[in-house]
Amino acid sequence: MGEKSLKRPNIVFILSDDQGAWAMGCAGNREVKTPNLDRLAASGVRFDNFFCTSPVCSPARASLLTGRIPSQHGVHDWIREGSIGPNAIEYLAGQPAYTEVLAENGYVCGLSGKWHLGDSVKPQKGFTHWFVHQAGGSPYYNAPMIKDGQLYNEPAYVTDVITDDALQFLDWQAEDGERRPFYLSVHYTAPHSPWLNGNHPQEFLDMYADCPGESCPLDTPRHPWLIKNAPGEDQPLESLRGYYASITAMDANIGRILDKLEELGLTDDTLVVFMGDNGFNFGHHGVFGKGNGTFPQNMYDTSVKVPAIFSHPARIPQGVVSDTMASGYDFMPTILEYAGVQDVALDGLPGHSFLPQLLGEPSAERENVVIYDEYGPVRMIRNKEWKYVHRYPYGSHELYHLANDPDEAMNLIDAQEYSEMREAMKSQLEQWFLQYVNPAVDGVREPVSGSGQLAEAGVWGKGKKAYQGLE
Repeated sequence: MGEKSLKRPNIVFILSDDQGAWAMGCAGNREVKTPNLDRLAASGVRFDNFFCTSPVCSPARASLLTGRIPSQHGVHDWIREGSIGPNAIEYLAGQPAYTEVLAENGYVCGLSGKWHLGDSVKPQKGFTHWFVHQAGGSPYYNAPMIKDGQLYNEPAYVTDVITDDALQFLDWQAEDGERRPFYLSVHYTAPHSPWLNGNHPQEFLDMYADCPGESCPLDTPRHPWLIKNAPGEDQPLESLRGYYASITAMDANIGRILDKLEELGLTDDTLVVFMGDNGFNFGHHGVFGKGNGTFPQNMYDTSVKVPAIFSHPARIPQGVVSDTMASGYDFMPTILEYAGVQDVALDGLPGHSFLPQLLGEPSAERENVVIYDEYGPVRMIRNKEWKYVHRYPYGSHELYHLANDPDEAMNLIDAQEYSEMREAMKSQLEQWFLQYVNPAVDGVREPVSGSGQLAEAGVWGKGKKAYQGLE
């Protein structure tokens, strides 16, 4: 085996914020312009059935990083407090991340963009390069950022600025005489709201000036559980145009990253991954937003499915669309196996590597995969044909026969002829969570409303408020 084949791959992980799996040209959307994501998909594998572990950003991101479900890592809602200041909270303290494992095995790890997992000033989890957003979301101009440990407001368009920093990191690695493998996370705040009022460059907004919005069911009757001030609900067409503009602006910057890898001669040595943190609805099911676009929270496929593309032409087949079912908790074992790093930190975790699917190889253990999701007291089990959603402690619950009803339009929960299926899926759901949940941070015991997490899980009942209530 030659020296080149022994070299560990570089990894560039690009993560978008609130991007529906449907919001890419390569996914069949004829309105949104994503030439570089389409280019990336053509050079690798795009997953049609990739799921987040929770349909909101911070829990989903924590699961990608640690391989743990929210009821193991304790992040159950988007982080509302604890990012900066004297009361900053390191929400994942003591929980191994795959980036730490990579760093321990010789990788140089850099982060450019959104962190949103607490104590944003402090570099964590093996990262030695740390350029991050102070919180989670903000306007795209004058965004609150942290550079070299200093807090400041960035006047330029933040999507461009995150990319500029990422490109600088790549230049530094190319100049590194030791030629150590590197890992780079590029976490955009796009396409998270806001979308209107001059938040995006006019050149991208102009691309959608005449977009009719036919790619989304904007006029669908509003869901009875839709929250107040749901993003985009009051101006659906104008908001969708801004949403698409933010995606196309991000796509252009992803093109800059792909071009830089080619310019530096790193393409053959680098795995590029593009993924979203959670799904999104623009009128789908009458919802605007993600899992917390309704209360109680929802588990529609449009909320829990995310875009996922893996490209490494030197190793991964090109132009493949995979129907393999995979979850965010499968990401850590897959990345570590791809990098040739085995680690005891994987023991006791729920996920399993889907590397065989990336390489186009058969894998019997993933033929009958079942996906599990949670958002506080709301839990989901899904296989290729059926989905069951259980809301603790009182309901309501849902059962969908996805094989006949992919749009989840008919809830069969009360249909007597499907009672055995309902009870079987409920039992399987409960047994799986019983196996992996840490009782100290069990989401069904936390009053998660979808309005933000203020403190570490497990403090409810100890005189300290942990979650923001609905207003």
